Amino acid sequence: MKTVNHTEVRHFVFQGFSNFHEHQLTLFTVFLIVYVLTLAGNVIIVTIIHIDHHLHTPMYFFLSVLSTSETFYSLVIIPRMLSGLVGLSQSISLVGCGTQLFFFLGFAITNCFLLAVMGFDRYVAICNPLRYSIIMNWRVCAILASSVCASGFVLSLIQAVAIFGLPFCNSLIEHFFCDVRPVLDLACAAPIINDILTLIITLLALTAPSTFLFISYILIISTILKIASAEGRKKAFTTCASHLTVVIVHYGCASIAYLKPKSEDTRDQDLLISVTYTVITPLLNPVVYSLRNKEVQDALRRLVGRKSLP
Repeated sequence: MKTVNHTEVRHFVFQGFSNFHEHQLTLFTVFLIVYVLTLAGNVIIVTIIHIDHHLHTPMYFFLSVLSTSETFYSLVIIPRMLSGLVGLSQSISLVGCGTQLFFFLGFAITNCFLLAVMGFDRYVAICNPLRYSIIMNWRVCAILASSVCASGFVLSLIQAVAIFGLPFCNSLIEHFFCDVRPVLDLACAAPIINDILTLIITLLALTAPSTFLFISYILIISTILKIASAEGRKKAFTTCASHLTVVIVHYGCASIAYLKPKSEDTRDQDLLISVTYTVITPLLNPVVYSLRNKEVQDALRRLVGRKSLP
């Protein structure tokens, strides 16, 4: 790779999926279909939760916030990625790259925190059902939602400012969007403080919420197992199954991507992992909550004018 003076770097160029050149049309078709389904699914989720009063509960309020965040999260990444797959310009300005990284991280961290808040909601509902309406009142829900969004974007801003305050000596991003590690690799010299900051933000965004969720679900499962009737245990677990599925996939993919050691030999593998958490994961939310959730299914039937099943 040609090295240039950092003062000349005014834009970056994405390498994208150049290693999969013969499959780019196929990738474009698959990703476009997934993207359309993601947008449609999340818009439907938000719409039915807003319209159907049966879903005006804290759990579905947080789900609607998550779906909204997932929609903007995919908008930040996928349209530019699709344009690159059909041969349009893969360059991006320095400011544009910083903006993309800021919004990508902001929505990604917000999603991690929202999943933790949703886990807390399930913990209160199952472990403290008599106090649920008092603890999870609408004021508390609004504060929690706004707090996690603000926290996500504050951490994102700190990370973006730290990265784009560095001088850059190369312009080829070996990725399909401005992610933390690929952009840092272009810096002439990244001080140790950047690595420490990245580690701290990763721990705050991934390790802390996942640890909180792990403890919450231990307490939830312990409470469920104490329920006398099999039907009661099944009903209690069903209310957590969809959330738990999304949590496992979301944190699993993000942890593999950001906590594993960096290696030159796994670039294609890293690219595929990135595709999973930027393209596939946003679709998972509406699919899981629509296919596995009877309340959402019934609300959707009511929305299209059909009588809900007994």
